[in-house]
Amino acid sequence: ADLPREEALLDIGDLASRREGLFAIVIVPTEDEITRGELRRDDDHAMARAAREIMDERAFIATSRWLTPDDGVRESLARQASLRSKLPLIATNRPLFHHPDRKRVADVLQCIRQKTTLDRAGDRLRANAQAYLRSPVAMARLFRDSPERLALTVDIARACTFSLDELKYSFPCDDVGPGETADQALSRLVREWGPRRYQGQVPPAVAAQLQKELALIEKIGVAQFFLSVYEIVKIARDKSILCQGRGSAANSAVCFVLGITAVDPARSSLLFERFLSSERAEPPDIDVDFEHERREEVIQAIYEKYGRERSAMVSEVTCYRGKSSLRETAKVFGLSLEQANRLTQMVGSYDPVESNPERLKEAGFDPKDRRIQLILQVAAEIQGFPRHMSTHVGGFVLSAGSLDEVSPVEPAKMPGRTVVPWDKDDIDALGFFKVDVLGLGMLTAIRKALELIHRSAGKDPASFDPIAALAEIPPEDELVYDAICKADTIGVFQIESRAQMAMLPRMKPRRFYDLVIEVAIVRPGPIQGGMVHPYLRRRSGEEAPRMPHPSLQKILDRTLGVPLFQEQVMQIAIVGGGYTAGEADELRRDMAAWKRSAKLLRHEDKLVGGFVARGISRDFADKLFSQIKGFGEYGFPESHAASFALLVYASAWIKVHHPLEFACALINSQPMGFYSASSIVRDAQKHGVHVLPPDVSTSHWDCTVEQDRSTGNAPSRAMRLGLRLVKGMGEEVAGRIVKAREKGSFRDTKDLAVRAELRTDQMDALAEAGALESLSPDRKQAMWKVRAPENGRLFERALPNETPIALPPLAEVEQLRFDYARIGLSVADHPMRHLRARMKKKGVITSDQLWHVRHGTQVQVAGLVLSRQRPMTASGVVFITLED
Repeated sequence: ADLPREEALLDIGDLASRREGLFAIVIVPTEDEITRGELRRDDDHAMARAAREIMDERAFIATSRWLTPDDGVRESLARQASLRSKLPLIATNRPLFHHPDRKRVADVLQCIRQKTTLDRAGDRLRANAQAYLRSPVAMARLFRDSPERLALTVDIARACTFSLDELKYSFPCDDVGPGETADQALSRLVREWGPRRYQGQVPPAVAAQLQKELALIEKIGVAQFFLSVYEIVKIARDKSILCQGRGSAANSAVCFVLGITAVDPARSSLLFERFLSSERAEPPDIDVDFEHERREEVIQAIYEKYGRERSAMVSEVTCYRGKSSLRETAKVFGLSLEQANRLTQMVGSYDPVESNPERLKEAGFDPKDRRIQLILQVAAEIQGFPRHMSTHVGGFVLSAGSLDEVSPVEPAKMPGRTVVPWDKDDIDALGFFKVDVLGLGMLTAIRKALELIHRSAGKDPASFDPIAALAEIPPEDELVYDAICKADTIGVFQIESRAQMAMLPRMKPRRFYDLVIEVAIVRPGPIQGGMVHPYLRRRSGEEAPRMPHPSLQKILDRTLGVPLFQEQVMQIAIVGGGYTAGEADELRRDMAAWKRSAKLLRHEDKLVGGFVARGISRDFADKLFSQIKGFGEYGFPESHAASFALLVYASAWIKVHHPLEFACALINSQPMGFYSASSIVRDAQKHGVHVLPPDVSTSHWDCTVEQDRSTGNAPSRAMRLGLRLVKGMGEEVAGRIVKAREKGSFRDTKDLAVRAELRTDQMDALAEAGALESLSPDRKQAMWKVRAPENGRLFERALPNETPIALPPLAEVEQLRFDYARIGLSVADHPMRHLRARMKKKGVITSDQLWHVRHGTQVQVAGLVLSRQRPMTASGVVFITLED
């Protein structure tokens, strides 16, 4: 328990009850190896004697020869341990790399690990390259004086026949009724939930699809997988936590009926084989999004249901890429941090390390310098090497039996979590069950908005059901589509970026499926594949939709003859190229990773040949294959887009009909999305929402809806900014203020400081943010008062006896500066208002004026920087969003 998480310590005594089939090979450490931290001290050969007692004839002592001066010391220590413990000696080279050429890579990695340089590493590095994986002939030559040791080594190697295929992993099956199989339980749940999901009668086409899916699920034996995911979703629903499955699971009618996904197969043309196929015969990948603020509740409930021994999160192995490998290698070779950064700027984050003499000269390096050449060579070699391990963002492994029988399990760095130290690719290769429990900020924002709407309607807060409230949002609202067509989408899920907002007036979405296309079309895949402009021309009527062949009409009709989705490419391969469903799924997988593996190229002849054989033009076949490559790793699945489109519509509906609650919920769910609190507030004001600044007399931690009586007219509803926006205020401090206020209103700043136990810096933050104006109307006076000694607890009973000092009020610019410094926004002002006249004299125009400027005219604009696009485009352009 006292060891660092990265170290594992298994006492040899722990093997006593599980020694069958195991060998124990003891390495006797030298002083140098102990000093370098490679091996632990073993006083008086205690380990060797313990191994003898526990493992009997299956225990041995290792000897190794690296042709270094200390070979004799190691040999002597091993012989002494063998005599004392009566354990036989065996031969091993204890390899650290597979080939002598890798010695320099091993040295660099050792220096990275030790946070040192090659020049300073000294004896922490091997003296030669002999610790490599020798062939049997080389080992026989090295130990020609001890053939008996080699014979024992060979015997042990032959006895070690373990294969990962021997791991008997099985899915959990906790919720099957008495005398019921997992397949029967799944069928029962589908029969129970089907009529509920369709409010009476399951459509015949969906019923047929359900039977097809259930038969395939039974055939490949993954019913427990679906039951377990159903249980996880049920955990969330029992806690009234919004959740929604996405990705390929949205192709499944079973997933929809069980409530795992929300995309109705009766309203879509999705492809089940994208999710599950008999050829693949493995559990599918299901991603479920939960409210990001409550995801940990679901994670801990999973641990509670299945126990720590049967559930763990998956790890994520981060590997060296171009920049990271180059930077770390440069530091190991002794370059300064400034030099390492200059060298690193030669490559992009995902680019391979290559020697470019011209770029090296531009960066101030000599391309012929031996050290620079070595840095580039070694950095190129370690690309792809594991760099560090972390917990996967949401991947969970569940098991019917104890996980530690099939995998190591260790505590994660985050308290309350345990992890399997394998990544998702390892899990897939082993056929382990994995479900991704992911967090989505928009689900949190939607739930909070619906709850505010519920309360604003005067309903009992205890009766609020977010799942029912979300289901009650009316579909296909014309006002919602009107707003979307005008790109009035600040804060709306997925379509709030400037690229999306530029596309919306051109796309003019008027129905749900238009939103599915909108989510997917502004992506690198369709853009790089040359699909966007043909689709827009056909949608606007500039060009008639063209089908390459009548057989593809049904597949491409909904996207006007342009393949936009992964599922369409798979369906085209099946119908037009003669692929089976499983082969089409292989095409999808190779398409997603073709830049890494180039496996996609093996499909070209078969796919193109299949098209031509079925009467489809060679021109279309070649063009489609180019588009498939254009998808690269960014092709968007229609099922994923459909899941996201549901949240696009829900968030847009709330924004259109309840802008006040929508703005509150967005700010209360930060950090999330594309826009800052300042932009959200300004957009809400443009939609008629009255915004009030934070105030200790009324504000809570979150933004709230309250009755505004400041206008003198009948009270209206307004958004009161929460204390969460005040920099320097934590939630616990805000809680103390609210708790103290519930016992009685604050009389003045001194009363606030004493009863809420606030420090001077916290009072400063409130004063500078203008949150004390109900206690001290002038902000400068408030800032003066909170610094007075009488506000401290030492003077809480003292009566002030000072003459009030009249301070000049804050200038508008000063007040604005404090607003942005403390809360990041101003409810009544904007920086550009004070610069407008100066900008106008310089010829700077506003965004409104841009509409009236001839295309191609050079202009100057100015504004507050809201965001910078990262990463930059391939041509080195950074897009900046300005608010003027």
